[in-house]
Amino acid sequence: MYVAVKGGERAIDNAHAFLAEERRGDPAVPDLSVAQIREQMALAVNRVMTEGSLYDPDLAALAIKQARGDLIEAIFLIRAYRTTLPRLGYSTPVDTGKMATTRRISATYKDLPGGQILGPTFDYTHRLIDFALAAEGDAPPAPQASPLGDVPRVTGFLDREGLIEEEPASDATPGDLTREPMELPADRALRLQALTRGDEGFILSLAYSSQRGFGRTHPFVGELRIGEVAVEMDISELGVAIEIGEITVTECETVNQFTGSKTQPPQFTRGYGLVFGQTERKAISMSLVDRALRWKELGEDDTGAPVQDQEFVLMHADNIQATGFLEHIKLPHYVDFQSELELVRRLRAGMTEAAE
Repeated sequence: MYVAVKGGERAIDNAHAFLAEERRGDPAVPDLSVAQIREQMALAVNRVMTEGSLYDPDLAALAIKQARGDLIEAIFLIRAYRTTLPRLGYSTPVDTGKMATTRRISATYKDLPGGQILGPTFDYTHRLIDFALAAEGDAPPAPQASPLGDVPRVTGFLDREGLIEEEPASDATPGDLTREPMELPADRALRLQALTRGDEGFILSLAYSSQRGFGRTHPFVGELRIGEVAVEMDISELGVAIEIGEITVTECETVNQFTGSKTQPPQFTRGYGLVFGQTERKAISMSLVDRALRWKELGEDDTGAPVQDQEFVLMHADNIQATGFLEHIKLPHYVDFQSELELVRRLRAGMTEAAE
């Protein structure tokens, strides 16, 4: 609170009222409903859910409305609300192999077993403003296609020939980044959690830097799939797992060339990304950065690229931490500044005396 500002609480109350007025905008324009945001700004909702670590489209849409469209502020609201929720238990790992797939593409096989499913995407649209949308008419109905289930994985074809690294099986319970602070060095499970929660723009820039040569990662998209997966929870009293709901996720597996090392034979290696909703750019970027961070375990050399530096990546990816640290400098720092001001005056006076 700006306790040093003349007016104190009254000034802050007025600022809150002004914010509410600005958020509403012109009263002559119909108010934007949470349902409209949820249904028509779904990609923004998906990002807020992913980086806020809470799957709730209605709540994410409300946060976007409250934040006036500032997605990082909306993510902050979701994270803060999440801390108030009771933890009833842990779900079992979702099985993305049984995903009811609505979009599935691969850059590695033209005739992909199970088929390429384009789904809803900007990939094949012209980047031209569609002024017809300003007419606010109903969109023509799209042809309906049934989601596909139990679609084989592209990496499975390479695995049969022994051409891609094996995924090590483990029964160890991964750490929970939302419950315990991250310690470095972090294992892959924690790194993936941090990348999922990380700022999309930051992860994208890191992935792009690796593609441009500041790192080793310029992969093929083995498979990108979007669809519904079941969430199950073990009920100890019943001794079985029951389905408690379904969520939409985007999963990306990248295939990376690897010439081998002292400990590994030549083979393809994997990068992985998994996020809430249709969030393709984030999933692909995440899989590139995931692979870049694995250089040590694969016996590769450290190129010194930022994307290979675990501390640089993981400690700067979180947009809430970054925002807090950045924006705190606009709060009152009167005492600190006066101290700096006095120091500069003394130094200048000392230089003047020396010159005389």
